[in-house]
Amino acid sequence: MSQPRQELLQQIPVVVLAGFLGSGKTTLLNHLLHHGGGTRIGAIVNDFGSIEIDAMAVAGQLGDSTVSLGNGCLCCAVDASELDEYLDRLTRPSTRNGIDVIVIEASGLAEPQELVRMVLASENPRIVYGGLVEVVDAVEFDATREQHPELDRHVAIADLVVVNKADRIPDGDLERVLGRVRGLSGQAAVVPATYARVDPEFLFDCRPTRERIGQLSFDDLPRHDGDSADGDEHDVHDGHLHSAYDSVSVESEVPLDPRRLMAFLDSRPEGLYRIKGYVDFGAADARNKYTVHAVGRFLRFSPEPWAPGEPRLSRLVLIGAGIDAPRLSKELTACAQDAPHTYADEHSMWGVLRYVQEPSDAEGDAG
Repeated sequence: MSQPRQELLQQIPVVVLAGFLGSGKTTLLNHLLHHGGGTRIGAIVNDFGSIEIDAMAVAGQLGDSTVSLGNGCLCCAVDASELDEYLDRLTRPSTRNGIDVIVIEASGLAEPQELVRMVLASENPRIVYGGLVEVVDAVEFDATREQHPELDRHVAIADLVVVNKADRIPDGDLERVLGRVRGLSGQAAVVPATYARVDPEFLFDCRPTRERIGQLSFDDLPRHDGDSADGDEHDVHDGHLHSAYDSVSVESEVPLDPRRLMAFLDSRPEGLYRIKGYVDFGAADARNKYTVHAVGRFLRFSPEPWAPGEPRLSRLVLIGAGIDAPRLSKELTACAQDAPHTYADEHSMWGVLRYVQEPSDAEGDAG
């Protein structure tokens, strides 16, 4: 079997944030900027019209290209046609200054599928698709669908749907809207929100607040850190955000069977939004560990050599809304091999290698 690529660049996830006018996209982006836990966010705002109001709301000022925010985030007010240029600017090693994630806030009249296609088609090796987040106004949901029938399509292709302004309608109406959105969204996670307060961990890895051991920085999920320093009455750690999702953490000293893991990933349930971590496939590829990055239907494996003396473990974290955490934990644990293999099955890794990005693979695969 040919050896997979030895090492890939540490790629920056690019999250597309979409939703019709007034749904709360800018509110959500500002929430992420203020409650990212030290995560450095590059924000690209794709406004509609000659005056970039959303960009001013995000950055506090309007810049022609790049605006440096007080918390270290970057905001670019750009047209969608310039997307690749600004992705390059934000991720360039000499200027990226440790950016951890890029959020593209689409215009309220933009077609999110086109932005997703542009991200997937980008030839920038420093980025990876981080998912499509669709923000829906719970109050105006019925009226928006009537005026913009394409909303159904937008929800259907989303990886995460935030049903915003959940506090502004009666519980019965909210449940009806949530049910309709879930019916349209397929396997996407659907999360109700007030003031667009979604835990940033649902969208990207927040920087750890204490030293971690190991190659990846996993925040403990769910996290209850108490009040924020700024005393915001709509605190991200008030307990309400964490109740919107569940997480599963699995660690295995026994290598995982590639075929079993792919069967698990191919059948992942509705509401399972993110999968992150790394896997030891044992003798199937003894030289490399495989970082896993899955958002909604998107899946990517990235091989990299084991470091000398590094413990050969598989560590995975699954995040979703309305998922059966004990069942998923049991199914993932069952992916471990029955017994250590001393030989390599040349066909066992084929399913995994379909989702390994080669240097010339510009678009990638959607799982």
